[in-house]
Order: sequence, then structure tokens, then C-alpha cells
Amino acid sequence: MYVSLREGETQEALLRRFQRSIQNSGLLREVKSKRFFVSNGEKARIAARKSAARYRRRARKEAGLEVGTGPRRGRPGQDRGPGGPRGRFEGPRFEGPRPEGGAPAPLAAPPPAPAQA
Repeated sequence: MYVSLREGETQEALLRRFQRSIQNSGLLREVKSKRFFVSNGEKARIAARKSAARYRRRARKEAGLEVGTGPRRGRPGQDRGPGGPRGRFEGPRFEGPRPEGGAPAPLAAPPPAPAQA
């Protein structure tokens, strides 16, 4: 790959243009893929994995669950739901007897299973 310095172009701009041309040509991707030997069986497994991922992505997209359409998570100042740092569990509450400390009574262990002969 060869780039020449243009009139009035800085060294940084020349380097950026060179790096962009390398990326666009796909040369680095090809060199990285040939760095280690990959058997035909491994190539087939990789291709099958990529195909399955494409299929799952397409199915998610058709179901309306594609990335970027759901609720955003981790934004400051918003409730994150049950178990989150600002959320409270609003499900059924424990209403059984409480010991003096105020904590719920421990659950009893389930009865042992009958022994089989």
C-alpha cells in the first residue's frame, strides 16, 4: 500500500489516510486470518456458528427485539426495575410470624424423601 504526501498535508493526516486505506483494502483482516493454521473442519464450525448467529439476529429482528429498540439500561436517574440500585421489589410480601429482631422467620427444611428399597 502506498500513499504520497499531498500539497499542504500534515504527517498526521497522511498517516490517517494510510491507515484508512489499509482498513478499506481488508489487508489486515486477511493477514490476521492467515496468522494461524485453521483446518477445514474448524472453518466449517466457525461458518456454522456465524450462520446460527445471523439466524438468531434475524429472528430477534422479526420479533421486534432487535438491539436498540428496548428500554435503555444504566442511565442515571432512572429506575432499573426489581433488584436494581433504585428499584424495589413490588411482589408478594412475607406476612408470616417474625422473631423479635424483625427479620422474617427462617423457612423450614422440606421433609426427607421416602427411602426406596
